[in-house]
Amino acid sequence: MEHYDIAVIGAGIAGASAAWAMAERHRVVVLERESHPGYHSSGRSAALFSETYGNAVVRGLSVASRDFLIAPPSGFTEHALLAPRGVMLIGTHGEEPLLARAAAEGAALVPSVHAIDAAEVLRRVPALRRDWVVGGVAEPDAMDIDTHAMLTGFLRALRARGGAVRTDCEVRGLAHDGGRWRIALGDGEIAADVVVAAGGAWCDTLGAMAGAAPIGLVPKRRTAFLVDPPAGADSAVWPAVIAIDESFYFKPDAGKLLCSPADETPSPPCDAQPEELDIAIAADRIQQAAEIPIARVARSWAGLRSFVADKTPVAGYDPRLPGFFWLAGQGGYGFQTTPAMAFAASALVDRRDLPAMLTDRGVSVAALSPARFA
Repeated sequence: MEHYDIAVIGAGIAGASAAWAMAERHRVVVLERESHPGYHSSGRSAALFSETYGNAVVRGLSVASRDFLIAPPSGFTEHALLAPRGVMLIGTHGEEPLLARAAAEGAALVPSVHAIDAAEVLRRVPALRRDWVVGGVAEPDAMDIDTHAMLTGFLRALRARGGAVRTDCEVRGLAHDGGRWRIALGDGEIAADVVVAAGGAWCDTLGAMAGAAPIGLVPKRRTAFLVDPPAGADSAVWPAVIAIDESFYFKPDAGKLLCSPADETPSPPCDAQPEELDIAIAADRIQQAAEIPIARVARSWAGLRSFVADKTPVAGYDPRLPGFFWLAGQGGYGFQTTPAMAFAASALVDRRDLPAMLTDRGVSVAALSPARFA
C-alpha cells in the first residue's frame, strides 16, 4: 500500500497552500474529488484583500499574509498576486453612525483608512445616486487578488517540493488502524500518518467519516453575477463598493461589474448554484443606490463560504482522534489569509510553535484549535 506522511483532502486554496508548506518537511499527497483543483469555493471567490475584514484573528492572519502576497517566492508566479483596487464603504440616510464607527475601527487597524464625505464618494464612483449617499469610508490599500495565479502557484510549488496532487480521487472511507490512517479511494487504498481535512464545506462530513465529533461547520451560500457598467463610465478605476449594512457590494471585474447581495444562506455541502431571487434582490438594492442599469446578467454563480460559530478559521489536531488534523472554516477570508494559514498549519501539524509573524499579530494556537469546540 502506498504510504505518505500526510494526506491532505481537498485541493482548494486551503489544502493546496497547506500541502505546499508541509511538503518542505514531509511526503505529502493532495486528494481532490473533482477533476480540477479549486472547483468549489476557491474558484468562486470575490478575490479581494482587505486588512479590515473579519474578526481580530482573521485580521491578524491577513496582515501577516501581506508580505507573501506582495512578494511571493521566486518562481511562484509569473503575474503579480495583488493589484490596486481600494474599498469604499458607503451609507445612506440614517447610517451615519455606522460609517463613523467603521472609520474609527478601520483607522485603528490600518492608518490609511479614513472617512470621506458624500461629494468625495460621488467623485470616486459617479454612478452612485446623490440623493442616496450620505458619506463613506475609504480603504485605499485594499487590493484585488489574482486567485487563479495564487492557487496555480501553490500547486506548482507543491509539486516542486515532491508533493503529489491526485484529482478525480474521491475519499470513500477513513479508518485508523492504531498506527496510521487507511484512506479508501475509488481505485484502491493509500495510507498516511496524518490526514488533513481541508475539504471546505465538506470538512464536517470528512470528520464524521473518520469518527470525529463535528466542529459545527455551517456552509453559507454567497451569490455573485456580472453585469455591464453604465455606458461611458470609466468603471475600471472604481474601488470595490460595499454597503455599510452589508446588503450588497459591487466591484470592477474584467470590464464588467461583479455584483452580490452579500447573502449568507445556510446550505448543505453541495455544488452551489445561484438563485434567481437572490440576483433580483441584489439588482434592486444596487439600483436604489446607483444608476447602474441591470438589464442583462452576463454570468452568475454561487459559492459556499463555510464558518464555525466564532467565524475564526480552524487549524489543529482533533482532541480525540490521533493524526486527524482540521483545516476548515475559512469563511470568506480564505485567499487573503492563505499564506499565514499555510505557515500556521505546517507548524501545528509538526507540533511546533506558531511563527512570530502570527503570534505578534495576536494569532494563537488556542484561537485556531478545534479543541475550542470540545
